[in-house]
Formats: sequence, structure tokens, C-alpha cells
Amino acid sequence: MTRVGITGHSNLTVDSAPLVADALRAKLAAHVSGGLVGVSCLARGADQIFARVVLELGGALEVVLPAADYRSRKVTVEDAAVFDELMGHATTVRTLPFETSNRESYLGASEHLLSTTELMVAVWDGEAADGRGGTGDVVERARALSLPVTVVWPVGAAREVGETTA
Repeated sequence: MTRVGITGHSNLTVDSAPLVADALRAKLAAHVSGGLVGVSCLARGADQIFARVVLELGGALEVVLPAADYRSRKVTVEDAAVFDELMGHATTVRTLPFETSNRESYLGASEHLLSTTELMVAVWDGEAADGRGGTGDVVERARALSLPVTVVWPVGAAREVGETTA
């Protein structure tokens, strides 16, 4: 059984989603035969694409919610159906003991992923994080812990212009 966590940009362009999905599929396929468990916070963008790919490959999905208010505060109306569908497929859902979704709870969720997985996949353009707990910070922390990190950033992938979220 291989436990794989995800960190990645939430602000991927619409055209990037299929490129990222294909790249994730190729990277995760090697872990399917021994049993694949994907661990995700189900944020829009990279986390949700990763979750879908894990499920498509027949893997199990574990969800870590950063805070009690995560769905009501961070899941947009446009994204709610996808979020709820993926939550319905989760074998385990763990809500961390934070009341409010903020940088502290996101850092806690990242630390949880790093401490419970054998490999991290980062959908990352290589740019520095825009604040504590961003994708670049999670990659740096994983590497400091000697946790293997596979960076996925396919040719043609891009982030929405003007958005600076992780």
C-alpha cells in the first residue's frame, strides 16, 4: 500500500486541468498494483484533480479537512458539487481541530499529510509560495523531512492571471 499526498496550486487554468490529470495519471499508475491511497484536502484545482485520478485508478481516497468551517467558508458555490461528490467517495474523512480555515489550519493540514504519507506529489510551477503554507513551502518542508516529492508541471500548464492563492 502506497500512501500519496497532494500539494498544489488551487488556481489552475481550465485548460491546465486535463494536462495535469494526464501527468498525475502517469505518475500514480506505478503505485496502483500495490494499492494506492491518495490523501487530499480537496481544495479546488490540483487537490481535486488528484482525487479524481486516484479514484479513476481504483485507489482509495482519504480526506483531511483543515478546519470545521472548511466547506462552508472555502468551498465556492461553483465548486460545491465536485467537492461533495469527492467527499462521498472518501474512505476516511478527518477534520483537524481548528475552528476556522486560515493559514494556521492549512499548515496543520499540510503537516498531517506530510506525517502520514510516503510520497508527496506537487502540482507546482516552481515559484516561491505567496505566503506561509503555500505549495512551495510544503515542497520545501517535505524535502527537509526527506519525504520524496514528485513535481508535476506539464508543458502548457498555467495558473490564472491575477490570482495568488497556493
